[in-house]
Amino acid sequence: MSTPVKRVAAIHDLSGFGRASLSAIIPIISAMGIQVCPVPTAILSTHTGGFDDYKFIDLSEHLEAYLEHWKKLNISFDCIYSGFLGSPQQIDIISQFHQDCNHNQPLIVIDPVMGDNGQLYQTMSMEMVVKMRSFIEPADIITPNFTEAAFLLNEEYRENISEEEAKKWLCRLAQMGPKTVIITSVPDIPGRRNTEVIAFDSKDGRFWKVKCDYIPAFFPGTGDGFTSVIVGSMLQGDSLPIALDRAVQFISMAIRASYGYNYPHREGVLLERVLDNLKAPVMVSSYEILE
Repeated sequence: MSTPVKRVAAIHDLSGFGRASLSAIIPIISAMGIQVCPVPTAILSTHTGGFDDYKFIDLSEHLEAYLEHWKKLNISFDCIYSGFLGSPQQIDIISQFHQDCNHNQPLIVIDPVMGDNGQLYQTMSMEMVVKMRSFIEPADIITPNFTEAAFLLNEEYRENISEEEAKKWLCRLAQMGPKTVIITSVPDIPGRRNTEVIAFDSKDGRFWKVKCDYIPAFFPGTGDGFTSVIVGSMLQGDSLPIALDRAVQFISMAIRASYGYNYPHREGVLLERVLDNLKAPVMVSSYEILE
């Protein structure tokens, strides 16, 4: 049975304080007119970006029963979007959830949250990296950052990468199964601190790029926000390059709107000030096709 609005199962951690994970994902996708059904993989008192001594509650032992109840209710989803997974066991559970929902052919979006700036997060291990390589196989879209792409490919993290090598990384990741690969935080021209988002659509063999101007600040949760806009855009029927444009523009706007305020940036961008922009007409301005 069809629903009045499209529906996303959002499988992420929930942080009580800080605009990251489900605390950012729910308002962003909801603002784009899509129902968000959260599946908390862990509960944290704060997110891990800049806070010490946070309380971390692993929900692995409850996850299977949680999703089994949905299965009994015969709930269907237009998209299954997963991010932070708290244990190798959770990867197995969500893989089974993908199979259980396969009859509806939902859009499978996986953000393989594992690390940043060349390092794995404290809660991650190489066992998770190995399992993530097989987990992404059925995905329609994956959105690793540059660090996560390096770990998935067993490549050394570096401060710069040529355009040709970046395209090879995209192709190698697509060969692991995902139909569309988007890598964020890719270093731009060596010696500059700008970054790029690059993407490859294996269905038509085209590569895309959107440049991101450097702003001297770090806000946790922007990766969650980026992929959330990608999810919303694709479910609204946007093409891949337009979805990339919308996601980069929204996150850049959120950073710019937040940067001028004197508050702890570890709290995340001021989403409340920019959410309405997701309802504005699409401004196609910055995507490029890579030859």
